[in-house]
Amino acid sequence: MYNPNMASQAGPQGPPPLNPQQGPFGNAFYGAGSEFIKTGLGAYGEKFLGSSSEFMQSNISRYFSNPQYYFQVNDQYVRNKLRVVLFPFIHRGHWTRITEPVGGRLSYKPPIYDINAPDLYIPVMAFATYVILAGFSLGFIGKFSPEALNYQLTRGLLGWFVQVALLKSLLYSMGGGEAALLDIVAYGGYLFTGLSLGIVVSMFWSLSYYVLVPWLSICMGVFLVKTMQRVLLTEMRSHERHSSRQHYMLLFMGIAQIPLFLWLGSV
Repeated sequence: MYNPNMASQAGPQGPPPLNPQQGPFGNAFYGAGSEFIKTGLGAYGEKFLGSSSEFMQSNISRYFSNPQYYFQVNDQYVRNKLRVVLFPFIHRGHWTRITEPVGGRLSYKPPIYDINAPDLYIPVMAFATYVILAGFSLGFIGKFSPEALNYQLTRGLLGWFVQVALLKSLLYSMGGGEAALLDIVAYGGYLFTGLSLGIVVSMFWSLSYYVLVPWLSICMGVFLVKTMQRVLLTEMRSHERHSSRQHYMLLFMGIAQIPLFLWLGSV
């Protein structure tokens, strides 16, 4: 008689398992090898990522510094800094920056504690003031338009870029390529303080453009020459080899302020 239980037992058997159980020694070797690979790769990855992170941090701090550092200012610093930038001839103090030990190495004090430290607050505010005053000046002569104001904005940014490129090229040619980029951006942006003053005066006396703007460009040139001399002599390491060439380059940088001011100051 047919028995369904017997039929199910006599049916075809399934395929053998693809991964048969390994012996005790195989499992031991496999576990040890896997652990060794994971540990080795983990240590290598941690070392690689750590060195890469340290390299990136060192280069970022070397060339860009901390942006917050450049906005640590107060009212007293702004007044004193404007006096140094606009009237460098009457500055009787030193031009060197003040250092302090931080984390086992020397770092420069922020602008709020050092009048010679570069900041970005004054350049940014001076640039905004320059654009606004240019708009007012265009309105006084009946030539204001969004396109004209946009042209002044673009020309101001281009002038800032040219100033930064000039300063960076000077330092690079003198062996000072490692100077922080934001330092150079701050030094280059100080020209808008004199330009803003020149535009204000020229709105009430048009002939002052031919007298005040050249004078302000000379003051800016003196300020940059003093500042770049300090950077080359105290913050760079290779100034001894280019003493005569350095003077010619600094003189060229100072003279270059005159055409730059005349170009940006003509609204």
